[in-house]
Amino acid sequence: MTPKALKAIEKHFGQLTDPRVDRTKEHKLVDIIAIALCAVICGAENWVDIELYGNSKLVWLRTFLELPHGIPSHDTFGRVFRRIDAQEFQKVFYEWVIAVNDLIQGQIVNIDGKCLRGSADKGLGKRAIYMVSAWASENEIVLGQRKVDQKSNEITAIPELLKMLSISGCIVTIDAMGTQTEIAQTIVDAQAGYALSVKENQGHLFEDIAYLFAVDQAQNFKYASLHYAKTTDSGHGRIDIRECWSTSNPEYLKIIRNAGNWAGLKSIAMIISTRIVGEEQTKSVRYYITTLSSDAKRILHVIRRHWAIENELHWVLDVAMDEDHNRVHKEQAPENMAVLRHIALNLLKQEKTAKGGLHAKQLQAAWNNDCLCKILAVGI
Repeated sequence: MTPKALKAIEKHFGQLTDPRVDRTKEHKLVDIIAIALCAVICGAENWVDIELYGNSKLVWLRTFLELPHGIPSHDTFGRVFRRIDAQEFQKVFYEWVIAVNDLIQGQIVNIDGKCLRGSADKGLGKRAIYMVSAWASENEIVLGQRKVDQKSNEITAIPELLKMLSISGCIVTIDAMGTQTEIAQTIVDAQAGYALSVKENQGHLFEDIAYLFAVDQAQNFKYASLHYAKTTDSGHGRIDIRECWSTSNPEYLKIIRNAGNWAGLKSIAMIISTRIVGEEQTKSVRYYITTLSSDAKRILHVIRRHWAIENELHWVLDVAMDEDHNRVHKEQAPENMAVLRHIALNLLKQEKTAKGGLHAKQLQAAWNNDCLCKILAVGI
């Protein structure tokens, strides 16, 4: 680790409240975090892994950390991360992200939930934790996360996450769970825009939008004042065609019941996705409301980038970091371990000189301290 990288960790994570009493502090909190972060970057999945990594790299770690008592035990790592305030840890993480990354005007921020399946404890009757994350799709970085309270759902967690972020000028995409008037208002109040999915459980909103497009579709869009865009992708033995129709025509919008309740609403859109595999063909129809003007090409791009959170974040966390099988489950440890994985993921994705995919970068970092230093340097 370079001195600059260590100073960056000390600058941001040094302000964390240490949950330990003074008489139990054999190891500096920033040292515990630095070792854990290096280990997770290199593929560590639990506290035992982190201790093993630390002991195998003790000589190197002592070139920039004092470590008068050596490497903390796995029990110490677990105990400390169970007690670190998860919201404070998340806040410090976000401040670090913003310090080294610029969210450009018009950046697409995807909001989606994910279950940490391994965090469940059947013996204690503890359900798995559900987290809502924010993903900046153009930068390919995690911006933040918020735990969904066990007595609540995503609808309450999403506004809390949005209020934590600086999203002015961004476009926020959320699936149908987040299509709520209060969430739309929260986004607009933050001087951002949105593209929200509309499904059957939205009642009148879904019915009215589906009706408007069905009328035009029945006439083959011959007389409709709609904007249109189309993309075609092929690969892996299939062809994917996506077509988008959108409109901001006031005559359309006034037919939507209670349209005035949706802050900033400018356009509605319909996307028909067609997948062709050999002789088989499947179609799906989705509807959206958005603060964007009726630019079908732009709307289609924004919606497609929302699907990136599944492919570029959730899938990577499960496959490369085995998040679904992670058994860390006590107190605040699952949330804090998730933050460590997010930090590691951001650094690994932003480092461009190492060859190969994410797993290959992890192996190179584990084998080569210079490679790990390059990855850590991204966070300076």
